[in-house]
Amino acid sequence: MRKKLSRLTDLIAQAKAKDSQFGADLEREVKALSSRLPFGLNFERHSPEAVELPLRPIRKSDKVRVLPLRGSVKKGDQRLWQVKDIHKAKKVAEIELTDSDAVEKQTVSMDELVVVAEFRDIIYPGLVSTGKVERGGDQPFHTVINGENYHVLKALTYTHRGKVDAIYIDPPYNTGAKDWKYNNDYVESDDQYRHSKWLAMMERRLLVAKDLLNPADSVLIVTIDEKEYLRLGLLLEQVFTDARVQMVSITTNPKGASRPDMFARVDEFAYFVLIGNSAVSGIAVSDSEGQAVRWPYLRRSDEQSMRGNRPRQFYPVFVDPVTSKITGVGEPLAHDVARETILPPPGVVAVFPVRDDGVEMEWGLTGPSLMKAVRAGFARATRANSLQPYAISYLTGPAINKVESGEYVVSGIREDGTKLVIAPAGKTTRPTTVWVESRHSAPDHGKKVVGALLPTRSFPFPKSLYVVEDSLRLFVANKREATILDFFSGSGTTAHSVMRLNHQDDGRRQCISVTNNEVAADEQEALRGQGLRPGDAEWEQHGICDYITKPRVAAAITGKTPVGDAIKGDYKFTDEFPMSEGFEANAEFFTLTYEARNAVNHNLAFSRVAPLLWLRAGSQGKRIDKLPANGWEVVDTYGLLTEVDQATTFLKALQKASDLRMAYIVTDDDRRFQAIAKRLPRTVEPVRLYESYLTNFSFTSGE
Repeated sequence: MRKKLSRLTDLIAQAKAKDSQFGADLEREVKALSSRLPFGLNFERHSPEAVELPLRPIRKSDKVRVLPLRGSVKKGDQRLWQVKDIHKAKKVAEIELTDSDAVEKQTVSMDELVVVAEFRDIIYPGLVSTGKVERGGDQPFHTVINGENYHVLKALTYTHRGKVDAIYIDPPYNTGAKDWKYNNDYVESDDQYRHSKWLAMMERRLLVAKDLLNPADSVLIVTIDEKEYLRLGLLLEQVFTDARVQMVSITTNPKGASRPDMFARVDEFAYFVLIGNSAVSGIAVSDSEGQAVRWPYLRRSDEQSMRGNRPRQFYPVFVDPVTSKITGVGEPLAHDVARETILPPPGVVAVFPVRDDGVEMEWGLTGPSLMKAVRAGFARATRANSLQPYAISYLTGPAINKVESGEYVVSGIREDGTKLVIAPAGKTTRPTTVWVESRHSAPDHGKKVVGALLPTRSFPFPKSLYVVEDSLRLFVANKREATILDFFSGSGTTAHSVMRLNHQDDGRRQCISVTNNEVAADEQEALRGQGLRPGDAEWEQHGICDYITKPRVAAAITGKTPVGDAIKGDYKFTDEFPMSEGFEANAEFFTLTYEARNAVNHNLAFSRVAPLLWLRAGSQGKRIDKLPANGWEVVDTYGLLTEVDQATTFLKALQKASDLRMAYIVTDDDRRFQAIAKRLPRTVEPVRLYESYLTNFSFTSGE
């Protein structure tokens, strides 16, 4: 019904243009009919959503639009055409108008066309790497994928179906201020179907996201404000019928966003959708319920604490690199003794208090005092930088006294044996549905954090780093290898918060961040006036993924801004340390591609399918990017067999691998696949290529 009304609205506008009185009469009758709609969540669910793909090569049978002339800021021809033939030598295409009673054809330069994908179309996705940052050794990679998020979600049904532990999304709030697009058009405040379009957009993505979440134990977290929270709540209950849904109010702008003649808004909402056995942990969020006691860094930071002022406080701390446990300390070094001359005992690493810039500092405790704290579970080591491979943090003497007196509470033990200490302000309970915490302030801990990492770049309304961290901690604190997904990743706050969680407990969680490369609305007109279009390198460099998301993730890991300067400022609250120290983490950046079925089936698109195989195997270690010359290859977490005649050699190689998860076998013969699969180690999952890939996308795209 809504779809029909939306179409009628367009026809009424056309009628008014030709005959204003007739159009007005028609509009009055339609409004009378629309008032009889049944109550409930009614929206144009079946209206096909479409997206332009400026980076996608044009192929025969593609749906395309004809682009406006370069330099024009006017909206181009929105009709859909089909490519009937391509003349590569002349770089032109013969196109024919679709969904038209009259046949209309034209020949157009391929540079003047853009491919259009409707969301009911079958796609065969691939990925192209656009860069990486490696500081995490054998840690799994965080991934950032540049692409239309609905299509990326479809791609993830092949790699992560039922494997995602948590999804955190901050979708467009539908303010009417050109904050999102539907069918390539910004949805503005005067669009009477903007709520319906928003629901259609969200439902399509939530239905796919549901397939990615672990049905046994996972959580979906969605933030929103008052413009759509009622509709979103109904939609979540409609999509996740067996889940438990709660809404939390979070103060994100304590000063308030002033609005003429209305209350100043200080909060927004977060829906928590608990799936399977998922439960809110007892970890404190509110200061009134209890807060983790800060463990300061042992390395002093003031200029008066450079090496030489306190001779007893420059000594090696020995850390086991396998367990990250502190095993002992060495004797203090005289001022004229170089730290490089100290040889640590076998199997441990010597850690000295050295800043990123190479300046030698002093520890905050003497060696005996530190070891007393270690034995009590009040000192720990976490990965740091190359000059100081581990950061040492500890609980201060006064804080230890409060633990002994009962004023502070030991709430748990970490895997490294150190104690989790909280400072309750009353009876410790589960977090409440109202969060009023200064660390959740978006202006103070969202905008300023992004500003520190990317000093010359801005992003509208980034979330507080610590509110995302707190939200996820409630569900993945005890899942050190959790997979977290954000398919409205914006400035990359979710990935950043996952790195912080890993830093606090040496976790191996990984985050998949998905965003398009949309250029801000106010910049688009200026770029079009310069003769630029989406797809041009000069245009794409201003897109959100290339300009904000990727640089923010890279800066967080390296501790350096995009121009190479050390990031100024410190992380605060639960885990305080200089931002310039970065994280022991890996990240790789990808762009979504659209492959032809035949190219995939005949191994012609392997280099683009290869990252999907690596993602499915855990996004860890080396990747097989080229077809192996000898018919097989085995890397850290998976193996690939392209010539089944080499199965025996391949299987022998698999037996020697210790962390293998997947074995991809390329064959059209199901009997040979089954025969090889039976010989695999029990812990290795057999996957048939390309049958599993092609079937997955033929199935998931049918709507």
